[in-house]
Amino acid sequence: MRLTGTGRLMLEVGNRAPEFVLQDHTGCDQSLSGLLSDGPLLLYFYPADFTPGCTKEACTIRDLHTDIHSVGLSVAGVSPQESASHARFRSRHSLPFTLLADPDKVVTRMYGANGPLGIGVRRCTYLVDQDRTIRGAVLADFRIDRHRAFIENAVRVREMAGMKLLPGDQPSVS
Repeated sequence: MRLTGTGRLMLEVGNRAPEFVLQDHTGCDQSLSGLLSDGPLLLYFYPADFTPGCTKEACTIRDLHTDIHSVGLSVAGVSPQESASHARFRSRHSLPFTLLADPDKVVTRMYGANGPLGIGVRRCTYLVDQDRTIRGAVLADFRIDRHRAFIENAVRVREMAGMKLLPGDQPSVS
């Protein structure tokens, strides 16, 4: 783990991502292992549904989703709101990816995304391989464009490695 700019601990590249089980936007339990079953995962933490910054971030990921999926990556967002809020947020903005409810912020703390003095949630994104190894990470609370650049780079790297899927293909197993 390393200290973030505010002295909070964030998981480092090369660390093993902690296993978890959280309810998704439909109220069903989702584990990290289950989310990784189809391929690597972009796991992002965000403060709240329907806020301007979080809406911008989610819609940015939505707009990149075809490219993300085409290289065998999946996406899951984590925030403290309940499943019902996530379902409304997902529906209102046509989000094609999983949203996970962490109302007690247990997983948020495990991943070093808890805000200063335990208040709020830091905006961070991890790239997690199927063996739960963290391959990349970015922390940028107000610089949503840094998250976009991180995701675009992950897609570009996988494309260059020949991981681009053809229509009808299933995501590759890393």
